[in-house]
Amino acid sequence: MKNVVIGFVGAFALFSFVASQAGLWSVDGAHSRLGFTILHNGITNVHGNFDKFTMEVTTPNEDFNGATIVLNAEAASVNTGIEARDNHLRTADCFDAEKFPAISFKSTAVKETKTKGTYTVEGDLTMHGVTKKVVFNGVHTGNSKNYKGTPVAGLQISGVVKRSEFGMGEVSPGLADEVKLQADLEIAKN
Repeated sequence: MKNVVIGFVGAFALFSFVASQAGLWSVDGAHSRLGFTILHNGITNVHGNFDKFTMEVTTPNEDFNGATIVLNAEAASVNTGIEARDNHLRTADCFDAEKFPAISFKSTAVKETKTKGTYTVEGDLTMHGVTKKVVFNGVHTGNSKNYKGTPVAGLQISGVVKRSEFGMGEVSPGLADEVKLQADLEIAKN
């Protein structure tokens, strides 16, 4: 469950859009969510997110082809809406947030697909002290300006990671190994 969040969180963090110009972009935390979904007992989805995360995107071109994405999330900020479950997720049974406080993603390649405005985001996801190569999907949802007149872009990043590949074993009976990551992001040009 947390794997998803992290993966998501950071990993796919924003590459599915066309930038108005090359430069550095940062996530607007008030208008962004780094979330995850995991199947419980094979019948229902449990949702959660990470409340504290940062992300920066560096674009060398007028679009996000070849961009560099760096995302960091605080494992202890996991939030599923149920305090007892969140406290358990922070323990050594799951994220082990005290020993591994950060979940991070750094892209190694961001490539536009055959469909304009969609990207393949490849990179290294580190969670629970384990680093793995992952691939996420990105969709650029549009460009605008915020209330300060700063250029902003919308992104949706998604993908699937397996908890077991990050050394996170049986957290709770009935939880699936696969975690779906979904990041809904608004990034602002610095």
